[in-house]
Amino acid sequence: MSEQAPLLSVDNLAVSFAEQSILSGVSFTLEQGKTLAIVGESGSGKSLTALSILQLLPYPHAHHPAGKIHFQGRPLLGEPEQVLEAIRGNKISMIFQEPMTSLNPLHSIEKQIGETLLLHKGLTGKKAQLRSIELLKLVGIETPEERLNSYPHQLSGGQRQRVMIAMALANEPNLLIADEPTTALDATIQKQILALLKTLQKKLNMGILLITHDLNIVRQFADDVLVMCKGQQVEYQKTVQVFTAPQHEYTKTLLNAVPEGEMPELVDPKVMLSAYKVNVSFPTKKNFWGKVIKSAQVVKDVSLTIHAGETLAIVGESGSGKSTLAQALLQLNKHTGQVVYLGETIGQLPKNELQLLRQQLQIVFQDPYASLSPRMSVRDIVAEGLQVFNQHNKLSEQAVEQQVQKVLLKVGLDSKAANRYPHQFSGGQRQRIAIARALVLKPKLIVLDEPTSALDRSIQKQIIELLKNLQQELGLSYLFISHDLSVVRAISHRVLVLKSGEVVEQGTTSEIFENAKHSYTQELLSSVVL
Repeated sequence: MSEQAPLLSVDNLAVSFAEQSILSGVSFTLEQGKTLAIVGESGSGKSLTALSILQLLPYPHAHHPAGKIHFQGRPLLGEPEQVLEAIRGNKISMIFQEPMTSLNPLHSIEKQIGETLLLHKGLTGKKAQLRSIELLKLVGIETPEERLNSYPHQLSGGQRQRVMIAMALANEPNLLIADEPTTALDATIQKQILALLKTLQKKLNMGILLITHDLNIVRQFADDVLVMCKGQQVEYQKTVQVFTAPQHEYTKTLLNAVPEGEMPELVDPKVMLSAYKVNVSFPTKKNFWGKVIKSAQVVKDVSLTIHAGETLAIVGESGSGKSTLAQALLQLNKHTGQVVYLGETIGQLPKNELQLLRQQLQIVFQDPYASLSPRMSVRDIVAEGLQVFNQHNKLSEQAVEQQVQKVLLKVGLDSKAANRYPHQFSGGQRQRIAIARALVLKPKLIVLDEPTSALDRSIQKQIIELLKNLQQELGLSYLFISHDLSVVRAISHRVLVLKSGEVVEQGTTSEIFENAKHSYTQELLSSVVL
């Protein structure tokens, strides 16, 4: 490697799938110890650019009609698989956007981190275990010794993301490609992870290629910014210049797309759903006969109320029990306590009555890729609920088709999307499909579990406005789970703060944001990256 060669250089990169051009004209350089952020809407080509560097696209269906990629002065495009395998995970590591689909569901966390350590460092046994514990501590996983034996489904979204970061950092790479590394992380952990990446970057003189939709992170973390739109590079300059004097109209649109406004106070609303002393425990150890001898309490004596037309936001760190609580309210896990919906205790309902009630109680899950069937078209995914309840709705096929098209347009997808499959969409587009699936049944209460976490700012703002308009139009109630406090402030009427499964504070949105009483709430608010 010559002294003048940058760590990474990309020149006129193009990507096509079969005969269709998806990406073209992308050029940038990244120096050692520096951070380049790639920003743009979902589907703009950010992840395609990153995957091209490590040659992880579905070749030969995908190919590069033009372009060059050099790492430490040596070409990468078209290199033999043996050469690329020596670089992947060793010289260049990548944190993927969706950890649930990137982690192997059949292997423990220890085995997955250990595999990386074995392949590139030759570590086995006790040495590998100690290094794995060290890495998990590094990324803020509590009790890492216990987590080694856990499987991905036993971790929260944020914990899975941290495991991915630990694996990527295991071999102290020269270049770290971070594809939405803080998407599933709450504000406090996000701040810790960014501080950690900065520290490691300085220690290892590591280059970071950061793909994100969070412009607050870009502002404080990146040296240079590349702005992409519809597979094209539209702006590339120093971070300070992008934020103070953006050149392209699209960049200006992105910078202005910040969720804002506060929800008006509801006048004498009726109670939609209430919960009293809800507790959820998960078994952590069983004896030879399968009897639970040790369990962990994840939700502890939580009581709450959601009114008609109201948004109640639940905030708290990853693993605090937010999603588990929501699942208990919807009768999707075993719990104790009482859940009352429109005056009726739903935990005691027969199975067939509870099944009918599910049309009124819908959920949008955090990870859209994991919750959408890869074998079903978007039309079938969105229409499935209508067909399940069709014996009561009595809809014709034509009416079902019309409702599917209508709801797809509402969430910003065109009619052609109905014939495609989840893997053909970007992360943000998949999230919109998941929202459409919940909306099509016209429910009264929707649990929104991080519904905007995978969306870029411009689409996020549109979805927030859509949810607000639907709430006003239909009198919908939302239980809104999020780590993005700017979104919480823009959409919620009241906020409930969870820590380690317990409610530490709750109140109106203005009370929580302007006069938080509990030290943990104050810590959450102070951790917002500005």
